[in-house]
Amino acid sequence: MTLPITVTKRGVVLQVRLTPNASDNRVEGIAEDAEGNSRLRVRVTAVPEKGKANKALEKLLSRFLGCSKSDLEIVSGQTDRNKNICIAGDVETTTLMVETALKKVM
Repeated sequence: MTLPITVTKRGVVLQVRLTPNASDNRVEGIAEDAEGNSRLRVRVTAVPEKGKANKALEKLLSRFLGCSKSDLEIVSGQTDRNKNICIAGDVETTTLMVETALKKVM
């Protein structure tokens, strides 16, 4: 299974599948969708209204990845369950940080 990341000039884009209204906040692991694309599966207790689930996602991912919330930006999927999150920073350092965190849930 491939890691759900794409390296860009700004940092790393992480592909996420978000489930709001969950019983607890957690990173579940990596799964492939019907097209064979890998996504990090994340659950949050927040409701999907007025950006609450997105804020909870950013908070959970910042702890999971060990980075600041200000380094995270939802670049697509603001109102969709499938989201692309850009983690800004030095490309090599950020890639290593994300890969290390993802390997813990594989």
